[in-house]
Amino acid sequence: MDAGSGTRPHRARGRLGAPSSGARAPGAPWARFSAWLECVCVVTFDLELGQALELVYPSDFRLTDKEKSSICYLSFPDSHSGCLGDTQFSFRIRQCGGQRRPWHTDDRHCDSGTPASLQRERAHYFGYVHFRQVKDSSARRGYFQKSLVLVSRLPFVRLFQALLSLVAPEYFDKLTPCLEAVCNEIDQWPAPVPGQTLNLPVMGVVLQVHIPSRVDKPESGPPAQRGHENLLPAPVVLSSVHELDLFRCFQPVLAHVQMLWELVLLGEPLVVLAPSPAVSSEMVLALTSCLQPLKFCCDYRPYFTVHDSEFKEFTTRTQAP
Repeated sequence: MDAGSGTRPHRARGRLGAPSSGARAPGAPWARFSAWLECVCVVTFDLELGQALELVYPSDFRLTDKEKSSICYLSFPDSHSGCLGDTQFSFRIRQCGGQRRPWHTDDRHCDSGTPASLQRERAHYFGYVHFRQVKDSSARRGYFQKSLVLVSRLPFVRLFQALLSLVAPEYFDKLTPCLEAVCNEIDQWPAPVPGQTLNLPVMGVVLQVHIPSRVDKPESGPPAQRGHENLLPAPVVLSSVHELDLFRCFQPVLAHVQMLWELVLLGEPLVVLAPSPAVSSEMVLALTSCLQPLKFCCDYRPYFTVHDSEFKEFTTRTQAP
């Protein structure tokens, strides 16, 4: 299912706030950070190169040339729209070159209690993008164009969109120092253990989330909020880390929802043509989520362009991926 290196800063050594009792072991750098994210990328527009990878953080995270190219192309809207402002969307790419970091014990424990449809990806990366395009007289093209991308194996689209809404505007103003501080804060978050309600501090805000568990009842609402009395200001409570507003996503095609559900269930090829990557990525993720608690086991791309390194592979297939 599809829808239509530059500077490398030194990794910050300090940690924000007092060290916790569960500080990472010397032999597992960025272990807590990698429980949530693989890396953070910044993609900018270069007049000579086009989209270019400006920054990868932590700086020692290894991406192959193919992965870098895919992230660059998929981090910018592929349209001639003159819309200014901020846009959020997501993409999914295949990991190249095999596994590059060991699976921690926490990763295996978290996956064992997580619903199949929400387990971390073993062979793919999700990219959660916050793209900004605004007029800038100091830039040669007359526009500031840059994307902040969170690369993760977790399909927690709602959580990472909320995180981007907090971090991206601040980063576009303050650049690298802000990003280093945020990554160090994430490196102090507790692991995403299924069934737990977690308080995740970032940039003076606390995001409160519930990590879904296999034993959660589908008809039950979000768990009771907890810990408010000790948190000032009160946390921002996310009702879900992953669920989209399905009615809003499907409203334009409401009359065809049953047919679309049957196509997804049967694994039939399906292409979503949309005016923006935000619309296409939400539609594709909404379609794949229709089968929950079953896992959608076919390949899918929330946002896909002709520049994608796998475009030819998908368009020449005679059967569903």
